Amino acid sequence: MAVEIIMPKLGMGMEEGTVVEWLKKQGEQVQKGESVAVISSDKIEKDIEAPDNGVLLKIAADVDETVTVGKAIGYIGQPGEKMETAASEEEKTAQRQETAATIQAAEVPAHKPVARPLKLRVSPAARKLAQIEDIDIHTISGTGPKGRVTREDVEKAIEKKKAKVEKQPVHPTDKQAQNEISVKQVSGMRKVIASRMFTSLQQSAQLTIHMRANVTELLLLRQKINDQYDTSSRKKVKLTMTDFIARAAVLALANHKIMNSTYEEEQIKTYHSVHLGIAVAVDNGLVVPVIKNAEKHTIFQLSNEIKNLGKKARAGTLETEEMKGSTFTVTSLGAEGVEFFTPILNPPEVGILGVGSIVDTPVFVGEVVKRESMLPLSLTFDHRAIDGVPASRFLHLIKDNLEKPYQMLI
Repeated sequence: MAVEIIMPKLGMGMEEGTVVEWLKKQGEQVQKGESVAVISSDKIEKDIEAPDNGVLLKIAADVDETVTVGKAIGYIGQPGEKMETAASEEEKTAQRQETAATIQAAEVPAHKPVARPLKLRVSPAARKLAQIEDIDIHTISGTGPKGRVTREDVEKAIEKKKAKVEKQPVHPTDKQAQNEISVKQVSGMRKVIASRMFTSLQQSAQLTIHMRANVTELLLLRQKINDQYDTSSRKKVKLTMTDFIARAAVLALANHKIMNSTYEEEQIKTYHSVHLGIAVAVDNGLVVPVIKNAEKHTIFQLSNEIKNLGKKARAGTLETEEMKGSTFTVTSLGAEGVEFFTPILNPPEVGILGVGSIVDTPVFVGEVVKRESMLPLSLTFDHRAIDGVPASRFLHLIKDNLEKPYQMLI
């Protein structure tokens, strides 16, 4: 009997997943443990491995198709093996319903005919594709068993629709423009990010304020610490600016707990522990691993956590639980040369800190102009939960921590 490739449960709240890509073709040989497909939940993309050796007998879920956790997305076995597919189960259910309806109709007296509307039979994949392409499913003649509308029927309807559009006269310059455009369907992590960011802006009152922190002394301290650990017998530790910024944010959150909150269902939930999210750019988007109980970490422990989670994020090995429960997020575009920007809240958090690129700037120190290193900071907050003045005080405390770096080592 063929072995099912099951849609896994990547987290406690996951009820369904989406097929992002098939890495193997139907009929292709696969080895146990080999990646055959990529699926995504609302937070993570993950490779699905083959549960056994054999041939990919059937792809039961197409790319971009959403499948309930526990259901089969494909089958692996030996050529010719039988499969108990979800489609066959649907057919059996439909047949049982049809038989019951026939029996019920036979029981109705002949002199009292009952008009029964015919139920359109459509496969889930066909229905979803028709919705995406704005095709009226009722205008399609099904070629499947008992007139069932299949995905292939919908694809043919799409082709007919495109053919009608192509017959319309197009100006030569329009044709040239069409040839210069490549179109890619938004899917997977990019689709999730797009949805979450749009929802964030639609459902919160976001405001961004900016400050600069003088980190000249911090850069010197960081260099001394790193040089000391390089030459000592202790394990090498390389503190980064991200480590100090994370520590500064954690200390500020301990004194301004309102920023360590979420806004949910018209309730402000303030947390006693800081669960710090650190945004990490990956090849196909952005993930936010979370350092739980960050207030209990020294700057060196915080540094190790940030590095370890960052490595896992870029390798695609983060667990769902490692990206849940953040109460405040830090994100940076400094490596890209960006100074100030407007970070978007990671809902339901009420605050996110954006960090820009350090810029050497002439600064008056008393009556003397000195060359100082200035770090741009951008704080976006939800005005429903916090007002401008307390948000400004919170950002000023982060600035103060960065400008007095020794207090962050305590």
